[in-house]
Amino acid sequence: MIRDTTIVFSRELRPVLRSPFSLVFTMVQPVFFLALFAPLLPDDVGSLQWFVPGVVVMSCLFGTSVTGSNLQLEMQSGSHERMLVSPLSRPSLLIGRALKEIVPMLAQTVVLILVTVPFGFELHVAGVVVGLVILTGFCVGIGALSYALALASRGQEWIFWTVQQTLLFPLLLIAGILLPLEGGPGWLRLLSHFNPLTYVVDAERVLFDGEVFSETVARGALAAVLVAAGGLLIGVRAMARD
Repeated sequence: MIRDTTIVFSRELRPVLRSPFSLVFTMVQPVFFLALFAPLLPDDVGSLQWFVPGVVVMSCLFGTSVTGSNLQLEMQSGSHERMLVSPLSRPSLLIGRALKEIVPMLAQTVVLILVTVPFGFELHVAGVVVGLVILTGFCVGIGALSYALALASRGQEWIFWTVQQTLLFPLLLIAGILLPLEGGPGWLRLLSHFNPLTYVVDAERVLFDGEVFSETVARGALAAVLVAAGGLLIGVRAMARD
């Protein structure tokens, strides 16, 4: 399956490398977001050490949750059907495509760190590396779920975008990516405990702050593994029925 995943990953990544402008745009976008939104935060929570990991996770969530739209284009052109009749395994079709979305995420993280270090962001390499590994697992799961949604909404693209947008922003806000939830109402903090993204964001913040071995990191890693396993299971079943 590793060989098949590598083939799919290379196939998906090739158009991105041939069109570097899109990659540059995805790298610049979080920088603008950081520059425009971070000054709005209260002084006690506006630290770059708190906000940068949240922006990295948010960019990852935005990027991987729309990967199903690429599959919709492939279904319209017929290239998806040609991939299905190839000897490539079904999980590799999902994992290879989802891993392609990791490349912009890694590039965005590097750019964000390079931009924010001169402004006081403290770089902890080990924590950042572990954080990106956890985030990779989470991205694979979200990407697989996005592909499953694209397959379920075949021929009705509006359903894909409606569901994606309806779920994306509540998940993002309830996870406390943009604003801390400590001062929020009890029902909001209760909902955040059922959101796996909450644990991933908390783990990323701890890791980017240099704390590698902690219960928060373990919970974030477990949440990422569960999302990856659940996403792949649902995605592979959806592709098998297709």
